[in-house]
Amino acid sequence: MSDKINYELEFVIQSSPQMLYQYISTPSGLSEWFADNVNSRGEKFTFIWDGSEEVANLLKKKSDEFIRFAWEDDDDDCYFELRIKVDDITSDVSLFISDFAEEDEVEEGKLLWTNQISSLKQVLGSA
Repeated sequence: MSDKINYELEFVIQSSPQMLYQYISTPSGLSEWFADNVNSRGEKFTFIWDGSEEVANLLKKKSDEFIRFAWEDDDDDCYFELRIKVDDITSDVSLFISDFAEEDEVEEGKLLWTNQISSLKQVLGSA
């Protein structure tokens, strides 16, 4: 069992759930804001940053709702998930991030996601 702890973040995004899903679930969408380049072969996604590669396996997805990945080199039950929720009353679209980190790295992880989502908002014209 891992010592990593789960944390969640919520970001309001000015976008339709369908468009947002394309940016969180496809290699071309992810490479516009999450990594320098993203390739996929079946359930394996290769994320490339500054020449280094990380491979993640697609664990689950539901169209226009969520996608869940696990880093290939993590030998525990950790994953990261991007989930789209639409408020029933206001119709606001939110993106919930669920991720895991060592206790002393949670704040760093939150900051990293905040920066990544800022890039996503710029790409979507939602910033």
